[in-house]
Amino acid sequence: MKKLITAIKRAPKMAGSITTLVAAVVVPAALFAWGPDRPTYTYDSPADHVTFNSMTGTENYGDERNFVRIKEATAANNTYTDEINLQPGKEYSVMVFFHNNAKTSLNTEANQFKGIATNTKMRVQMPATVKAGEKARITGFISADNAQPKEVLDEAYGVAGNNVALRYVADSAVITSNGKVNGQKLPETLYTTGAALGYDALDGKLPGCNQYAGYVVFKVKVDQPNFEIAKTVSEKGKNTYQESIAVKSGSEVDYKIHYKNTGTTVQNDVVIKDTLPAGVSYVNGSTQVSNSASQNKWVATTNNEVAKGGLNIGNYAAGGGAYVKFTAKIADNADLAKCGLNTLVNTATAQTKNGDKHDTATVTVTKTCVPVAPTKPVTPTAPVVTPVTPTAPAELPKTGTADGILSLVGIGSIVAAISYYIASRRNLS
Repeated sequence: MKKLITAIKRAPKMAGSITTLVAAVVVPAALFAWGPDRPTYTYDSPADHVTFNSMTGTENYGDERNFVRIKEATAANNTYTDEINLQPGKEYSVMVFFHNNAKTSLNTEANQFKGIATNTKMRVQMPATVKAGEKARITGFISADNAQPKEVLDEAYGVAGNNVALRYVADSAVITSNGKVNGQKLPETLYTTGAALGYDALDGKLPGCNQYAGYVVFKVKVDQPNFEIAKTVSEKGKNTYQESIAVKSGSEVDYKIHYKNTGTTVQNDVVIKDTLPAGVSYVNGSTQVSNSASQNKWVATTNNEVAKGGLNIGNYAAGGGAYVKFTAKIADNADLAKCGLNTLVNTATAQTKNGDKHDTATVTVTKTCVPVAPTKPVTPTAPVVTPVTPTAPAELPKTGTADGILSLVGIGSIVAAISYYIASRRNLS
């Protein structure tokens, strides 16, 4: 940047006799992320009206339409670029260059001061959050009431490898110029409605010519809200915390929850909540907290909310954290859900304004059940059936006279038929 401002100081003033307007070859704005399309000029052929950042091929800056650039704030060199990878926790410097391209002669009373830009402002904007793989557009705008076009813009990009948040570093916007405004801070309106530029004062009046050019540098911090939670359990008083233990029914255990802010931003009003399963009950008044506020010593709290709505453990800067522990009772043998092994899993939750995270701890307990002796099966007995002996009739049926006569007639008929058959056979022979 020192080279740039040195070049601004050494740059020749525009000749008052130059009146030729040089129209530029129109380059699509989307190609260079600047806009709008507009005529371009050179030091030898400046504009005959107020216009900003429209010179090309300048010796020290190049194409002025590319007037927003970025670099890592702590980098050893001052090389600015159009695109940079954003890393959580780091700060980046953004430079926005400004130059009224009107020729010097238009700044005079004889030319009704029509080369002096009025109500000149700079405004910048960027997204509050960037998702992994996306590009954050950091856009600079320069405007003036009598400029043609009235406003110009350009963009630089920050590429996020993770989900991150972007924020302006307060009071970081400083103007560099040959004028009396050099080194002054711009107000926070730079990031909203815009901040006035100038030369002798930040009054919006900016004469034409490169000796009145300058730039504003502000800083951006890349934040990544993040945290972790870990849940362990120990037999009461033994301080042997593990993710899973086996205990006897009716015993007590200590649960410990560790929250840590692993991000780059403060997390306020962190809430720790533990959800106990059936078979585990909270022991009232057993909650203790350890953090920097307690000099990392355990301090008892009468608040029993950790196993209800949740316990607010306060605010934590990046790298800060806290421990919460409490005691719980395992159900008696008769109150366990089933015979044999019971697996009791409870879940700890850290609730923050950046989301929630969970972790679990497991207690196993065996329920002893007395076996019930099986009853002897009853063999079914067949029903006793008494056979019924048929009774003989009192007397045999008697045959009457008519029945005897019919019998004789029948026999006689048969004999007669046989005799007739034999006689007929003889006659045929």
